[in-house]
Amino acid sequence: MGGIDSHASFAFIRYASVWEDADVLCEALAPVAHGGRLLSIASAGDNALALLTLDPAEVVAADLSPAQLACVELRIAAFRRLEHAQLLAFLGVTLSDERPRTYSRLRTDLSSSSRQFWDAQADTVAAGVIHAGKFERYLRTFRDRVLPLVHSRHRIDRLMTPRSRVEREEFYEREWNTWRWRMMFRLFFSRAVMGRMGRDPAFFSHVEGSVGSRILARTRHALTALPVHTNPYAARIMTGHYPPEALPRYLRPQWFDAIRSRLDRVRLVRGPIESATDGPVDGYNLSDIFEYMSPAEHERCYAALVDRAAPGARLVYWNLLAPRARPDALAGEVKPLREVADALHARDLAWFYGALHVDEVAA
Repeated sequence: MGGIDSHASFAFIRYASVWEDADVLCEALAPVAHGGRLLSIASAGDNALALLTLDPAEVVAADLSPAQLACVELRIAAFRRLEHAQLLAFLGVTLSDERPRTYSRLRTDLSSSSRQFWDAQADTVAAGVIHAGKFERYLRTFRDRVLPLVHSRHRIDRLMTPRSRVEREEFYEREWNTWRWRMMFRLFFSRAVMGRMGRDPAFFSHVEGSVGSRILARTRHALTALPVHTNPYAARIMTGHYPPEALPRYLRPQWFDAIRSRLDRVRLVRGPIESATDGPVDGYNLSDIFEYMSPAEHERCYAALVDRAAPGARLVYWNLLAPRARPDALAGEVKPLREVADALHARDLAWFYGALHVDEVAA
């Protein structure tokens, strides 16, 4: 059986933003990243750029999708040519009617394929590219059409109010966790609806059990155990934007100069991540790619990555719904850092993932 590239289309933007917590990722890779070589799923580029805050020698960002690589290229051009406020306005974080004019300044920095892609996406550029993905449209449908059937705008605003953990738990149980919330959430985030509107159905090929109920349980954790008002992922889902106090790592002003000064360290590769570089690799950001693989495909891919790993390298990856971990056959070569992973997962602001893994290659 072929890989995910034979079952799902990669001709369009699936993810215009990255929905994995870059702070958790960077903390997991910090011990191996400084001066090292990192290999990352490219996706929209948010976390590949966030890895530059760790001062690596190189970040190799790989993806099967030319559309996703075009997203990364455009972000790199924006970081290189714009000041921080202009960057936020162009990407779609803040309001602007200057995006088409700004794009005309950036397009010459793009490869011919990415320039051709974005030249045909004038409306997308004008609306702000962080909103352009299929998954972002799915979440916008939830925010605009489903959430108003459950909670008022006033109550949504109150959800985002700073509170202590005890106060968040009281608010959730008293005002948020209604039967209508539970019913509509389970329906909208079901396998059928998410597969049709959010993720490709092929991405659920190896998922068993109720999807909506599992994500609902994780959502309760995020809205009670974790601060909500500084959570960029909660803010985007509930309000449609990032407030200044809840920017993702790559967009925070304190990291802007560091990222811009290190842009030349990013190398983009189209293709499967296990063949993106010969190594040695000190750290891996693998997103949740193993979700899309059968157990046999997962073992083959994982082993190929380990073959390219430097001694002591770390592999970081998430499980959304399908359990995937270090293959037993590699028990002598790779050690799961379970305590590290569990501690990070407990405060992962991109809460919908069922597990986080941090594995370490033997030195």
